[in-house]
Amino acid sequence: MKNFTGTTALYVKLCRKALFFAISVTFQVMLTCQLQAQQVTLTARQVIGRIQKNSGAPWQTETVDVFKTGNPDTPVTGIITTMFASFDVLKQAVASGSNLIITHEPTFYNHLDDTTSLKNTGNKVFKEKKAFIDKNGLIIWRFHDHIHMQQPDGIIKGVVHTLGWEKYQDTVRQSYFIIPETSLQDLGLSIKNNLDMRVLRVIGNPAMMVTKVALAPGAPGSDMQIEALERDDVEVLLIGESREWETIEYARDAVAQGRHKALIILGHVPSEESGMEECARWIKTFVSEVPVDYIANGEPYWVVQP
Repeated sequence: MKNFTGTTALYVKLCRKALFFAISVTFQVMLTCQLQAQQVTLTARQVIGRIQKNSGAPWQTETVDVFKTGNPDTPVTGIITTMFASFDVLKQAVASGSNLIITHEPTFYNHLDDTTSLKNTGNKVFKEKKAFIDKNGLIIWRFHDHIHMQQPDGIIKGVVHTLGWEKYQDTVRQSYFIIPETSLQDLGLSIKNNLDMRVLRVIGNPAMMVTKVALAPGAPGSDMQIEALERDDVEVLLIGESREWETIEYARDAVAQGRHKALIILGHVPSEESGMEECARWIKTFVSEVPVDYIANGEPYWVVQP
């Protein structure tokens, strides 16, 4: 009888412990669910608000840095930075589960993203791209003017980092560099490798030895590019793009006159997209609630091989 009574007491004790454990676990699960429900959802508008706050640049009222598609009050599932919100990039963003795209350049083929003509003509490429954006609930915001207004310029900072030129950079003028003396041929090869390019066009004598280099990414215009090439402290100018009857012809004439000048044409994307990789690194310093990733566009061109 004593053994039976002892066994019953032990059984009751174990049941009480099991019941207490079950109640404890249930309470913890309920508390976790309640805390998750109380968490504030991060919207696209809030993300851009943080960018504006942390940019260090006075925000302009006249700017292309605005939402291009989507509802700004949509909860963000992930952030992608990129040079162009191309169709390929949009597909990769959707596959990764991200819905906020921060692009440096236009989405709809003109500086202001004016879609009036595309809609009026029923343009098929535009129609399919817009339908994909809408179907997947993508929010696209452009970050162009103010990233260039940052100190230092966020785009140039990223390109310089990729080139590995921080130690050669002028302490005041971040677009000017004094590099170890090298030939134009070797400089071009180094740039091509560092920027992982397929196509690099150069105007100048490949054997010319150079040390003074300037960087003018994107398409700042021929006036600025020609002025830079005219400077005594610039032997080689790296540009994104130019109309071929402007800076390109000026550089060709300068070389034909025997001047110690050269022009390296990177293409718009390679000249700036490292800046949007830097942008992703920067955003991660003040956005931690959702993933922040960079997607490269890469060059749009391929080379015909013999």
